[in-house]
Amino acid sequence: MATMNLPKTALSGYVGFDTITQQIERKLLRRGFAFNVMLVGATGLGKSTLLNTLFAAHLIDSKGRTRANEPPRQTTEIAPVTHNIEENGVRLKLTVVDTPGYGDLMNNEHCLDPILKYIKDQYAHYLRKELTAARDRHISDTRVHCVLFFINPSGQSLKPLDIVALRQLSEICNVVPVIAKSDSLTLDERAAFKNRIKEEIEYHGIKLYPHDLPGEPIDDEDHQERAFNALIRSLIPFAVVGSERNVVVDGKTIRGRRTKWGGIIQVENDQHCEFVQLRNFLTRTHLQDLIETTALHYEAFRTRQLLALKENRDSNVSPKPQ
Repeated sequence: MATMNLPKTALSGYVGFDTITQQIERKLLRRGFAFNVMLVGATGLGKSTLLNTLFAAHLIDSKGRTRANEPPRQTTEIAPVTHNIEENGVRLKLTVVDTPGYGDLMNNEHCLDPILKYIKDQYAHYLRKELTAARDRHISDTRVHCVLFFINPSGQSLKPLDIVALRQLSEICNVVPVIAKSDSLTLDERAAFKNRIKEEIEYHGIKLYPHDLPGEPIDDEDHQERAFNALIRSLIPFAVVGSERNVVVDGKTIRGRRTKWGGIIQVENDQHCEFVQLRNFLTRTHLQDLIETTALHYEAFRTRQLLALKENRDSNVSPKPQ
């Protein structure tokens, strides 16, 4: 019988097990939390700036070429950086994995390979730790919880490389696409571009985060969550603008970009971009769900690895003599 169908038994007095949530909270606050985000996109799309804007701190530097004599990268590099940040007593170990060189080469046929390899290597590392006889009580989690995929604001359509990358990445991790530097598009151009990207994503069968899990029981809370996820999916890809600079508007200091004709692009103004929706989605409503959904991707990887290990072991067993 399902737990939700069991009748409730009345208590004759106060027991105190309602404090279990407080006990869990205290333990989690002492331990802290970990969140690992990967940035994927061509150089010059403002990946570092957006990440720094999201977390209101200068966490990573741009890795684009800034000098004429600086040699171009020959392959996609993997550059993880870890910071310990704290907000209102909550400690977060934030690891940012940048991927400079992606999409920048003359031949981009294999530029995605190092990214896929890194994600799978973190799964394999976690699996090795998990299968160790004397494993740690709390395994350090380096698995990629979210991939922020940056789309060039061309106003046309997705590049073939973007389609391949989105399809392959979404099969092994949580992918959230964003239209970078969306202030380079007019509002009409932006709306048309977003619709075109949505059509391409649907046409190619790309399953982006968030997605509803099939086969789970549905209650009122699930209906609300699914409705909220549907709202988020209607916003994807998020059209964003990032800025680490402060400007003064009507006597208030805000994050924004001042244009040469005197206008100001306000990062946290819903009329200018969808940065606030992206930030709320990543940090205020779905941060824990991103971590939990990563565990589902990991379980699929774990199952494949253990089955392959079993098949390999069975194939190496010599037949018993008759």
